[in-house]
Amino acid sequence: MDKIKSWIVNNKLEFVLLLTVLLVGAFARLYKIDQYMTFLGDEGRDVIIVRRIFTQLHPPLIGPGTSIGNMYLGPAYYYMMALPLLIFNFNPVGPAIFIAILGLITILFLWKVIREWFPTKKINYGALVASFLYAISPVIIIYSRSSWNPNIMPFFALLTVYSIWKVWVTKNFKWLIITGISYACCLQSHYLGLLLAPTILVIWFLVLIKTPIKKKFLGYSFVSLFLFLLIMSPLAIFDFRHNFINSKAILAFFTDRQTTVSVLPWKAIPGMWPILANITGDLVGAKTNIVGVVVAALILIAFVFVYLIRREKYNFKKTTVTLTITMWLFFGLIGLALYKQHIYDHYYGFIFVTPFIMLGAIINNLKYKIGYLLIAILVLGIVFVDIQNSPLAAAPNMQMQRARFVATKVEEIANGERFNFALIADSNYDSAYRYFMDLDNAKVVDINPQDTKDTITDQLIVVCEREKDKCDPTHNPKAEVAGFGWTKIVAEYDNVFGVTIYKLAHTN
Repeated sequence: MDKIKSWIVNNKLEFVLLLTVLLVGAFARLYKIDQYMTFLGDEGRDVIIVRRIFTQLHPPLIGPGTSIGNMYLGPAYYYMMALPLLIFNFNPVGPAIFIAILGLITILFLWKVIREWFPTKKINYGALVASFLYAISPVIIIYSRSSWNPNIMPFFALLTVYSIWKVWVTKNFKWLIITGISYACCLQSHYLGLLLAPTILVIWFLVLIKTPIKKKFLGYSFVSLFLFLLIMSPLAIFDFRHNFINSKAILAFFTDRQTTVSVLPWKAIPGMWPILANITGDLVGAKTNIVGVVVAALILIAFVFVYLIRREKYNFKKTTVTLTITMWLFFGLIGLALYKQHIYDHYYGFIFVTPFIMLGAIINNLKYKIGYLLIAILVLGIVFVDIQNSPLAAAPNMQMQRARFVATKVEEIANGERFNFALIADSNYDSAYRYFMDLDNAKVVDINPQDTKDTITDQLIVVCEREKDKCDPTHNPKAEVAGFGWTKIVAEYDNVFGVTIYKLAHTN
């Protein structure tokens, strides 16, 4: 604490600028977060599962399923959600605020890492500019204000790489403990965290061969591995209990390479540049192609300059920083280029911060006035594009409010009686509505094909998110509708927070 106070006293202007960056980041993430946050089927499912930790004493052993194959992540994020959900009295906004705060910590951590990796004698403008651009990036803002397991990855990926670098540069092996814990959290947020493994292993091996007394290093390594496996163990227990369903799915993913991944690294080379341009364009330039190309080109020029042109006298710390970033970016691009399916923005989570770190490094290494001028123009252009495309400019989606309002309306229609429930939608499922019904102890009953006598009620309430002429609730093939049997519409309610609600009864 004394060091922090001393730094603030000696760096008042930088502290004020950093505080401004954090305030901007906080506003972008927390402003009307309950109205802007995503709350659809996935988010509803997550809060249902987490609430059961408290109401049914049911700790989950697995996390969310992935979008590819029958693979499941670990449950680490569910346990992170638990306390925020409880503090906010089971209001789903609690976990979303947790994500926003973690996003703010990531901004601060990014500034700290750039400042340490690329120090300057006076104000570290590279760290400030990079953290500011990260704070206002539209894509990053979107993923920093909703509760979703991939949204924790940027922080834990940065912590993983930074901690293993600290092991390398300081020989303080206690940092291995942080590496093990943070990497387990990173891997449980998304399996693309596997692309960090080569960087971790290479640095670990380099430290091993340069450590004269290996006993202490290996001891901390085993502790780190133990903690990593401990955090991953719920997933292993689930797998053991369910005939290794997850392991088989992962094996199938890597062996069915016609549709998933290629194992030939040289095939990734042509795809590395487009992916780098996509990453920089999406994250730094608000999906503006020209910004992506310019920033990607700057990053490549920076690497060429460092490795082929400047080649300064050997400095251990600078070398470790350069190699760490190079491996992080290189292995990430190789892995993404080998992936054969569509790459969504959240897949970049393990590498979210790297374009901003590189921009900070470039700014801190400028030598000539023309360089400062060109970078200033680029930064101003990025800021302009980001502000123009800010998600705050769009109207709030009000998804949580809709789920709450519609769930209450469904309960009113049911009139306190038992009812079956179904949702007709193109790309959503019913967990968001179900969550609020669970909170209200509504008498919603799931139809069990093996026990229709006790699980089919006298009324089926259907919420339709489609246009009304595309609903047709009496003939919809969904299991919840078909399982209820032949039906007739006895009441309908139009435009209930943008949806249509039908009350159905049996025809006989």
